Amino acid sequence: MPGINPPDRYTGVAIALHWIVAVLIVANVVLGLVADDIPDSYVRAVIDLHKSFGITVLGLVLLRILWRLAHRPPPLPASYSRLEQVASHGVHGLLYLVILALPISGWMHDSAWKGAASHPMSLYGLVPWPRIGWIESIEPVQKEHLHDIFFAAHAAAAYALYALLALHIIGALKHQFWDREPELQRMLPGG
Repeated sequence: MPGINPPDRYTGVAIALHWIVAVLIVANVVLGLVADDIPDSYVRAVIDLHKSFGITVLGLVLLRILWRLAHRPPPLPASYSRLEQVASHGVHGLLYLVILALPISGWMHDSAWKGAASHPMSLYGLVPWPRIGWIESIEPVQKEHLHDIFFAAHAAAAYALYALLALHIIGALKHQFWDREPELQRMLPGG
């Protein structure tokens, strides 16, 4: 398998942000899926951790976008067809959009929760975190309706994320193992 030159790799910061966000997203998917199946005494802690991970992902992905704007990513290998290049850029763009939409829709959902006033939000139980004021101040019946709408948006974004992650992973593995391009080496830590 051919080697890879440093200019063909992502920067160390981009690599670190990619993998930290990926791990937090996987952990958050697990937390979201198990919340309904755990004893009631643990539900609040799991949901609070889910919220903390989501807000952390939001901050890190915003940082990653800023980093990407300031540090051009390495070009795609010349062997990629035009269709593969367009698909790669399209999937990456949609991933960024969905990764932003998930925590924002979750934050909106939480801000419309009827129990919000009696359960302040904090990151990791340490840092107070505000809810979205205009949502929190809506009259209760309308807020409950918005709570359902924002949850539906959050769930739809989660399903979109699953599909996009599958395309992203399948594409990377196809290029690495089928096409024999050093695709994974562009984003794996340690060179």
